[in-house]
Amino acid sequence: MKLKYILYFVSFLFLNSTAFSQDKNVKLPANWYNLDLLQDGYFGISTEKAYKELLKDKKPKESIIVAVIDGGVQTTHEDLKDVLWTNAKEIPNNGIDDDGNGYIDDIHGWNFIGSKKGNLAYDNLELIRIIRKYMPKYRSTIKSTVLDSVEKEEFAIYNRANAEFGIKYDNAHQTFAVLSIINRMLDSVGKVSNKPIPSLDDMEKYKADGEEEEQCKKIIRRGVKESGSMEKFHKEMKDAYKQYDIMLRYNLNVKYDQRAELVGDDYSNSYERFYGNNDVAGPNADHGSHVAGIIGANRNNNIGINGVANNVRIMGIRVVPEGDERDKDVANGIRYAVDNGARVINMSFGKGFNWDKVAVDSAVKYAEQKGVLLVHAAGNDNQDNDVEENFPNKYYVSPEATAYKKANKRKVQDALLPLLNQTQAQGNGMGRNIPVKDLKIGIDTLKFKLPHATNWIEVGASAYKNDASLKASFSNYGKYTVDVFAPGFMINSTVPDSKYEEFDGTSMAAPVVSGLAALILSYYPEFKAKDIREIIMKSAVKVQQKVRRENKRGETERVAFKELCVSGGIANAYEALKLAATYKPR
Repeated sequence: MKLKYILYFVSFLFLNSTAFSQDKNVKLPANWYNLDLLQDGYFGISTEKAYKELLKDKKPKESIIVAVIDGGVQTTHEDLKDVLWTNAKEIPNNGIDDDGNGYIDDIHGWNFIGSKKGNLAYDNLELIRIIRKYMPKYRSTIKSTVLDSVEKEEFAIYNRANAEFGIKYDNAHQTFAVLSIINRMLDSVGKVSNKPIPSLDDMEKYKADGEEEEQCKKIIRRGVKESGSMEKFHKEMKDAYKQYDIMLRYNLNVKYDQRAELVGDDYSNSYERFYGNNDVAGPNADHGSHVAGIIGANRNNNIGINGVANNVRIMGIRVVPEGDERDKDVANGIRYAVDNGARVINMSFGKGFNWDKVAVDSAVKYAEQKGVLLVHAAGNDNQDNDVEENFPNKYYVSPEATAYKKANKRKVQDALLPLLNQTQAQGNGMGRNIPVKDLKIGIDTLKFKLPHATNWIEVGASAYKNDASLKASFSNYGKYTVDVFAPGFMINSTVPDSKYEEFDGTSMAAPVVSGLAALILSYYPEFKAKDIREIIMKSAVKVQQKVRRENKRGETERVAFKELCVSGGIANAYEALKLAATYKPR
């Protein structure tokens, strides 16, 4: 999910977009997401106010286990080591499955993308795996090829994956070329000025060698302004170069696939449970550690940061490589978390294609039956999740969903036919392209009533100011599919080697809500997942003003916040705990 934010940021710089982006040239309190709008001036979730005013004379009744299904959690971090879940039934490092749960030496969780041979660090995007699966069958298929109904659906998915691959590869290749020039310029100017990071003045003095470098100088000027400092911009460009290199080498490389070698499972069997290793950190624990810190970094050690929840145990479950997570691993991660006592599961990941949604649905239903709350990040593509697909999601594959899909496909075709006939006639038989903006087919809200999980919260990202910039520019949204927003901009939290960094993303907003859910449960452990969901939704602070959003045409428009999410507001700990005190479970 962090990669998606980097892609959004880099695209914003390189495309010379006129759309808005939040100003990073500001110094925010390290814990602004825990602060209160009226008392502190930052649109946080009022965590500190809740502790001071509502919880000062109360003691938690239960320590809540929160599973962080992510890319890895560092277990030795100074602010996390004392809040980790520890499997008391397992004897560390004796090579025996002491508790008989099928996972040897699972002390702090489990890693489903590794084995005795090591860890899978990189993987493809899901669309590449789909292309690799269907290419032998449909590479030579043409429009006149006779296909049955299943093959037609497979062929459509294959074509969509191919189309998106072309766009993503071209964009990645072009952007990587620009990043290469920018990083070369930064290194050269730094060397000449005898500084590890050159100043903006140093860059201005640099004489560009041709039009390409002159354009890159403009990008650097804009980037420094957007990032808030040359130091931040320099780091972002180094990170971006690394991420685009990984994208071209691994994520978008059809020939790359080390799953069999490094994991060694039977990948064709989505219901195989027991594989992996106990290395919950893995080769890159930046993202997962950051998420874990937001949820529950130690509030009592007077160092680092304060997580949202004060009586929590973090269970690390690694399923996300640098690339797209696999559905089999996600399903197993959910089941492992449920079976080992998690009450809340944070899922800060997502993708535009799915491989085996039925397997994930099965795990989600299992969590639902066991009363476990799932909190999922909405995504960082500034897309409308009511319209665009985003996986995993709470909607089940079901007979009702299949029937709706067939009926709706016919409905869309019927709506398009008059427009297509009209434009054919206007073009004297030759036809013309219909601009996407002219095709306005309303959203059929019936699909949002199809069978779905009741233990699921979808979270968008907000910024710190209570003005038109409140929606984080990158955040996905959805009037019917995104439940609530929470702080996800310039969030300071834990990263490996006992350090702290600011990250942006719905990946950061989701753990704010997961921490809030754990906080409520620690004082009211009798509540069920659906109760916690309802409390968080009903207590969200409603946003009164319209906020800025970039539309598909790259234009900035102002919309009511209730058009962005179901609750129409920002999650709030103070209001949630007030409601919890009088709430009657249904």
